[in-house]
Amino acid sequence: MAIRILGTGSYLPEKVVTNDELAQVMDTSDEWISSRTGIRSRHISIADTSTTMAVKAAKKALEDGGVKPEELDHIFVATLSGDHATPSTSCEVQKEIGAVNAVCMDLNAACSGFVYALNTAMAYAKAGMGRKMLLIGVETLSKIMDWSDRSTCVLFGDGAGSVVVEADPSRKIYIDAGSDGMKGDVLTCEERHLNNLLVKDDSPMQQVQMDGQEVFKFAVRIIPKSVNKILDAAGVSKDEIKYYILHQANRRIIEAAARRLKEPIEKFPMNVDHCANTSSATIPILLDEVHRNGMLKAGDKIILSGFGGGLTWGSVYLEW
Repeated sequence: MAIRILGTGSYLPEKVVTNDELAQVMDTSDEWISSRTGIRSRHISIADTSTTMAVKAAKKALEDGGVKPEELDHIFVATLSGDHATPSTSCEVQKEIGAVNAVCMDLNAACSGFVYALNTAMAYAKAGMGRKMLLIGVETLSKIMDWSDRSTCVLFGDGAGSVVVEADPSRKIYIDAGSDGMKGDVLTCEERHLNNLLVKDDSPMQQVQMDGQEVFKFAVRIIPKSVNKILDAAGVSKDEIKYYILHQANRRIIEAAARRLKEPIEKFPMNVDHCANTSSATIPILLDEVHRNGMLKAGDKIILSGFGGGLTWGSVYLEW
C-alpha cells in the first residue's frame, strides 16, 4: 500500500519584507543576503497565526483535491511554532475546517517536518489505518527570531503548505529518514525554562540560534546520500526524475546538492528568493507552486527532500 497526492495548497502572509527594508533596521544589505543565500524577500505575518495560515492552506488543498473535510480520517501538522502547547495545531485546524472524523496529531522535526508527516501518512496507509489524510507544514518563525542577529533572522519567513493524500495500492513510494541528535546544538531554539515552586528562573528564553557553516556542511552531505539511497531502493535512474523538491533553506545548498548528484539545476525548482526559509512549510509551499504552475503531469516521478534541526533529514520518492 502506498499513497498518492490528490491536491495541494499554500498560503503566505500578505506583508512582504525585502532585504532593502531589513537593511533599514539592521547592519545588512540586499547584496550581502542575496549573494550568500539567494533570498531577496520573505513574507512576515502581521495578523496571521500558525493556525490561520494552516487553515487557509488546508482549504486550498481540499478544494484542489475535490475532498470534503468530513472525508478526512487523519490530520498531521508539522510545525515548531504552533500557537499553543495544547490544543495542537492539528486539532485547531480540525475545528476550523469541520473535519469531524479526523484523528489529529502534530509533529516536530523542524525543517524535515513535512517529510516526516508524509512518512507518517504512508505508514498509516500501509497499516490500514488511514484512507484520506491532510498533511500541513506551517511556521510563524518571525515570532521566534532574534531580530538583532543579522546572520540568522534574515534567512526565515512565515507561511503554510498542505497536501491531501489518499491510500493507493497501485502507487510506489520509497522513503529514507534519519536523525543525528549528537549534532543538535548547531541549530536550536529554547522552550520555556524550568520555573516552579522549587526552581526560580526568570531569565529570558533564547531565540533561534544557528551555526550556519555546520548546517551547510550537513545539508550538502546528507541530501545526495539520502536521495541516492531512495533511488536505489526504487530502482529508478536520475534521468527518470522530473523534479527534486528540496527544502528551501539556501540557494547555495541546493546548487551544491545538484552538483553532487550530477543533475542539472533546472530539475531543482526554487522559491527561496521570495519565500525564504519557512522550515517545515517550504516543501509543500514549493510543491503547490510547481503544481499550480502546470509543471507536473500524471506519472511524473519526483523526489522531496528535507533537512533541519535535530539534526534530522528525510527524502521521499513518489509518482505524481
